[in-house]
Formats: sequence, C-alpha cells, structure tokens
Amino acid sequence: MDAAGGHDAGHAHAHGVDPATGLGNRRRLGIAIGIVSVVLVIELVGALVSGSLALFADAGHMLSDLTGLVVALIATVMAARPATDKRTFGHRRAEVFAAFLNAAILLVVVAFVLIEAIGRLSGASAGAVKAPLMLVVAVVGVIANTAALLVLRGGAANSINMRAAYLEVLGDLIGSIAVVVAAVVILFTGFELADAIASLAIAALILPRAITLMRDVLRVLSQGTPRGTDVDLIREHVLSKEGVVSVHDVHVWSITPGSNVFSAHVVVEPYIFSENRTDRLLDALSECLKEHFDVAHSTFQLEPAEHAEHEVEQHR
Repeated sequence: MDAAGGHDAGHAHAHGVDPATGLGNRRRLGIAIGIVSVVLVIELVGALVSGSLALFADAGHMLSDLTGLVVALIATVMAARPATDKRTFGHRRAEVFAAFLNAAILLVVVAFVLIEAIGRLSGASAGAVKAPLMLVVAVVGVIANTAALLVLRGGAANSINMRAAYLEVLGDLIGSIAVVVAAVVILFTGFELADAIASLAIAALILPRAITLMRDVLRVLSQGTPRGTDVDLIREHVLSKEGVVSVHDVHVWSITPGSNVFSAHVVVEPYIFSENRTDRLLDALSECLKEHFDVAHSTFQLEPAEHAEHEVEQHR
C-alpha cells in the first residue's frame, strides 16, 4: 500500500505466483498433455478407418486442446517468473494471452465442425460408418478424458489458464460421450446421420465455453471491472472507516481473473496525519478490501482536503 508521506516497508506486496502452486499446475498439465496426445492419435486413426465425422470432430477438438495445454504449460512457467523493474507485476498476464489463444482455437474448431456437419446432413456422400470401431475409440476417449479432467481439476479454481485447460478437456469428455451415443444409435438402428448430428452436438457444447472464456479474457485485457465486483459498495466500505472524508479516482482491475488490484485517492481528516494514524488506517482499508472484495493488492493515496482541491481532474 502507498500513502502520502510513505508507508512502512513491512507492507510490501509480492506479485509472483506461489511456486508450489505453479509446480503443481505444471505437473497436472504435463500429465494431461500425455493423455490427450495418446487419445488424439487414437481418435484420428479411428476417424480415418471408421469414416466417422463425429470422431474426426472430436479429434479436431483434441488437437485444439493439446495446443492449448502446451501453451498453458508454457504460460505457467512464465507466470512463475518473478517481477522485475520492467515487468512490475511479473509475467502473470501470460496466462491471459494463453487463454485467449485457447479460446480462439476453440472457435475455429467450432466453425470447421459446423461446416462439415451441415454439408453431410445436406446430402453430401459420407460413406459407410464403421460403428463398432467408432464405439470402441469413443469409449477410450471417454476414459482418457475423465482421467485428464480429474488431473486438471485441482488447479482450475485458482488460474484462468488452468480453467481454460479444464474446460477444454471437459468439452472433449462430453464430445466423446456424444460419439458413444451416436455409435450406439448407428449400431442398433443403422441411422448413419447420427454421426453428423453428434458432430453438431459437439460444436454446440464447445461454443458457449469458448465465448465465455473469450469474454473473460477481453475483460482482463481491457482492464474492466472484475466480474462480481461492486465499485459503489467498495466506496461505501472505504468511507465507513474512521477519519475518511471522501474517496475518488477509484480503479479496480485484474492482472488475471482472481488476482484483483485496487487503487484510490482517499481524503482524510487532518488528525490522521497529525496523530500518526496513517498506518492504522491503511491496514484497516487493506484488510477490508482483502476480506470483503478479494482484492490481493490495494494502493491508497491518503491526502488532506487541501491537496485534493489541487487536483485538476478527479474521477469517481
């Protein structure tokens, strides 16, 4: 925290990622990459041999996941690097750029699947689908994706990058289940268009997740107010502290989702300075934001009323 006249060094903040968390996430990603790589090869071969569009679509999603997971692994390594004078918040934004790439890949996959599936449903010759092989490969995909999902689940709550990887594998799992259902339908009814319909279902399941992820990324990159943060309520909490007269130039943004940053100019009563109460007030403000608004780093400029009057342009 910062204040007019300075503040005790004991209140310095670390912007890096917990090394233990970063190492755990890298291990999870490494395991998931191994699983997805094997399943990708199996699904591609299975799609070519069986003639299944749904398997091919799921393999395409697998490819996007593999790319996303590799990028996510690189991003977690970069995010763990310490802050420097040139990068004062460290490299945590690498997670956001990696998530942006993941979302873009997912959107491309959705477009490809939609075009191919609609073409097949419109009457283009698709050839016979070998449902038994399609079913076996899809079941392997379900088992493998479930394993990868369980591996990634532990890191999904504290990192947008891990959440992106988790959502991608979740989409794969649901896609593999859709392929299983289509294969069973073809086996028992001979309705081969079930394969194309399953492809459309996969695309429909992927699209909302891709859009949500892209929206979260753009919110961070545009320095928008974090989702669920009520700025007016934060002002009320700041104003409720003893000695606070007013607050202006309030800014709330995220380095990555879940890592929120806050800054504000706080006008205080003269006795806060004369009685050396600035440290106590800064502690109260910081703890309030950390406890009630999940703000990891807060910066307050404490100023007397006469200083605030000199500021040419003030923002709410």
